[in-house]
Parts: sequence; structure tokens; C-alpha cells
Amino acid sequence: MSTGTRLLQLKNGHRLFSRTVGHGPVKLLCLHGGPGGTHQEFENFAAGLGEDQVQVSMYDQLGSFYSDQPDYTQPENQHYLTLDYYLAELEEVRQQLGLDHFYLLGHSWGGLLAQEYALKYGDHLKGLVVMSMIDNIAEYTVNINALRAQTLTADQVHYMQGVEQAEAFDDPEYQALVDVLNKKFVMRHPENGPKNLVSTTATAVYNHFQGNNEFVMVGTLNGWDRRQDLHKITVPTLLTFGAYDTMPLKTARRMQQTLPQARLVLTPDGGHCHSVDNPAAFFQTLGQYLQDVEHNQFTAY
Repeated sequence: MSTGTRLLQLKNGHRLFSRTVGHGPVKLLCLHGGPGGTHQEFENFAAGLGEDQVQVSMYDQLGSFYSDQPDYTQPENQHYLTLDYYLAELEEVRQQLGLDHFYLLGHSWGGLLAQEYALKYGDHLKGLVVMSMIDNIAEYTVNINALRAQTLTADQVHYMQGVEQAEAFDDPEYQALVDVLNKKFVMRHPENGPKNLVSTTATAVYNHFQGNNEFVMVGTLNGWDRRQDLHKITVPTLLTFGAYDTMPLKTARRMQQTLPQARLVLTPDGGHCHSVDNPAAFFQTLGQYLQDVEHNQFTAY
């Protein structure tokens, strides 16, 4: 596969930004978080894993910063704001990039999408990496509320809940409290992350699926649950979470026991964006997993 940047023309007429880096024999396709994030979180993956060993492909999903951004207020564009659409989009991207028998990595929302892909199109996969995502939303919602209660005072939690009920999310005090939670559980070392002069989050997409922020789960992903189907994913799977993740680690351990071939590794000093928080530890984990599967030495633990 050729390296560099490509605009992928979809059958629906929209264009997606894609980028491929590295020339190694191992093929890794990465799905960004959000929903509404960008490929930028994966820009250093080829360098971190070794460009002569792994070829990393990434793309911005429809609506995200570098890809086409439909006007979602128009009724004819509403069908794009569905999980089914993004799953079909992923399969079309795979075909256009010429990938088969490849590794799929998904972070957060991308990890949800990756699980859906493995269940429907698992024959194309050599391995699966689920990064900071569990197999249902209900346990996530319980956990983030518990983390908030453990971190803030009762008055601060009550204040946030009042703002959320009023949907007054621009409130400065509320945003300051969100920043406190983000710094502890989402991205602990933002100084390591991508730098942009403007926000790159596709707000319309994020708000539709998630809500206003990571601690308000009121979007259409509510109710998503693959607990009863998880055992059907049979490819070697790496479950990687931050030690301070927003996702419940108890659920991650249950997933490791449920999947037929799964390895669970926590990144020290990492939050939900642990590849940014502690890249050295993260790339050691991911690189070892890829090497073990490639050499038929993968073991679950």
C-alpha cells in the first residue's frame, strides 16, 4: 500500500481524509475516538512501533475535521448519524485501502466501532486492539458518576448536576470542574498531545452520540450493549486501558475472561487517552502484542 495522504471518495459522494505511514509488513488500521475526533492521535504510531515493522493507516470519519462535514441539520443527512453508517463506512475504507488479514485498533468510540466490526466482518481481521472501551455503555455511565463523586465535593457534584439539568454547559464554573475531571481521568498529560490553533472536535457528531462532555452520557449511544456477543470475537485481542481510565477496569477484567483470546494491559499514569499520557509504555504493550501474534506466540493474560 502506498504511503502518504489520500482523499477517499465514498460511494455516497463524500470524501474522507486518510493517511498511511510506515512500510512494515504488519498492517494496522486505527479508528479515532470521539465520536468526532481526528486521526491525529495516531500520527506517531508508526514511529513508536517502528516504521520498518508496522504500516499504520488512519482516517477521519465523516463529519470529522479533515473529512467532509455534512450539514446535520438537514433531514437528508440524519442517516449519517448512526452506528450502522459508521460501520459501513469502515468496511468501505478497508476495501479502498486494500487491507485484509490486518489488525484493527479502535480508541474509545473507535473501540466500540472496532468491536462491532469484529462481530460482523471478523474474517478480515488478524487481530483486534480495543483501547479504552468496554462492551456496554451502562457500566461506563455508572463508573464516570462514581469517579466524579470520588473526586469532587458533594456541593460541586450537585452544582454540576444542576447545570446539566439546565443544559447551561457554557457556565465557567462548570467548565472548570470538567477540566479537573479531564486532567485526572481523560488526558493526564495534555502537553504530549496534538497541538491545534482551533478545536478539531466535530461537536455536532460528538453531542449526538455522547453528550456535552465525557461525564454526561445522554447521547444515542445510550443502551449500546455487546456483553452477550463478546465471546463471538475469536481473533487475538489486546485490551488496553489507562490505569486512571474513565472506563471501569472491573469490566475490562471481565471482558478479558469472556473473550476466547484476550490480553489485558493497563498503562501506568494513563487516563482515557493513555497513548498520549504514557507513549513509551503504550507502544511497548502494543508492539509486544503485534510481535507475539505475528510469531504465533500470543498468550492470554
